[in-house]
Amino acid sequence: MICSQHLQSKVSDLAMSEPSSKNLSEVLFAKHKQAKETSALTEYLPSSQEILEKKKVEDDAAWYRIVRRLQWVWQGVDPIDQEEVLAKIASSDGSRTSDEQLDTVMGYRSGNWAYEWTKLGMTYQRGSRELEGESAADSLFNASLCFSIAGYPHLKNDSLARQAQTLANNAYAEAAKKTKYVVKPIEVPYKNKKIVANLHLSSTEKPQPVVIVSAGLDTLQTDMWRLFRDYLAPRNIAMLTVDMPSLGHSRHWTLTEDTSCLHQAVLNELPNLPWVDHHKVGLFGFRFGGNAMIRLSFLEQTKIKACVALGAPIHDILSSPSKMAGMPKMYIDVLASRLGKSVVDLNSLSKRLAAWSLKIQGFLSSRKTQVPIMALSLDNDFMSPYSDNQLVAMFSHGGEAKKINSKIISQGYEQSLDLAIKWLEKELFR
Repeated sequence: MICSQHLQSKVSDLAMSEPSSKNLSEVLFAKHKQAKETSALTEYLPSSQEILEKKKVEDDAAWYRIVRRLQWVWQGVDPIDQEEVLAKIASSDGSRTSDEQLDTVMGYRSGNWAYEWTKLGMTYQRGSRELEGESAADSLFNASLCFSIAGYPHLKNDSLARQAQTLANNAYAEAAKKTKYVVKPIEVPYKNKKIVANLHLSSTEKPQPVVIVSAGLDTLQTDMWRLFRDYLAPRNIAMLTVDMPSLGHSRHWTLTEDTSCLHQAVLNELPNLPWVDHHKVGLFGFRFGGNAMIRLSFLEQTKIKACVALGAPIHDILSSPSKMAGMPKMYIDVLASRLGKSVVDLNSLSKRLAAWSLKIQGFLSSRKTQVPIMALSLDNDFMSPYSDNQLVAMFSHGGEAKKINSKIISQGYEQSLDLAIKWLEKELFR
């Protein structure tokens, strides 16, 4: 595998070459024509493998990955481009690790998930050279998103994902130089290493209120650009993104039940950042990032003005072995990867997950936090049922539980974000 530093150098050199030069992805991934496909990377005990095979037949799922079409379009991928990529993957005649699942084409070649999404990212990256200003920046941010999707769901032992992530980080850094907004990499010392976060500002004229943002266990911090550009920047609110433990820039740390450890270190660093107002701090967590942010809202009550958790697993699915076993295999693979499991036993994994329940940890069973928390999710979200959100609201002064009823997922996503950001703004400036 090409080391990250060497790969970064290759990216920088080739990014400045002419559009007609050899496809960058071919150079970077030349050694990975026979790379093991993502869906086959996680090993299970025979008894667990039998359960998963039976479930696969029952579910009859056409894709191994949870294909987030509408979310990716909202984040910046052109819907026509996206459908073309998915069609190439679906129509490939390449060998698959699972004949029934379209996105399991083996090796870095046409039809492979990482190959096709990387190719689209390279198209956006080349296209940025013909644009100027924000248009050029947006094209590069979209390229970064495509590279991130190429590595999705970012399993630890996935070599193609690691190299796609390097491409995503490089495109993001390149976009940051072209946008009118300010993007500053921030390094926070933690346990003999450094947490790498990205601070986004609409200006540096005066310290701005700041929202610490973290996504799930299968999403990189570089995927959050549009949240800043469309929601926070117009309100002159800064955004500081942090990867969850075991993922992206935070891959050095294994995920433990202390899900908020990195975010807590970043929070405590804020007084040292001259561009932000550390007296006006909000938290915004998507999926497992929401679990971390709610936890932090109990641990650091005097330093946080408000918290939003969107679709966060809080107690229900974490404390129910049968519900965990009902998750799509991709989710189970991700959990096993974050915990550093080499061979997975579903029974022991489900028992381990109970430690991540904020109720079992004691946060949602005794005293309320002074931090107002809005916990919300879309209707019928199996990862974040309304009962979880109600539990959070019950133990938060000024807390609210919201269920977004929308038949169209993209509309529900927009409604959730609009509601959440308006509420955060009100609390930050209270």
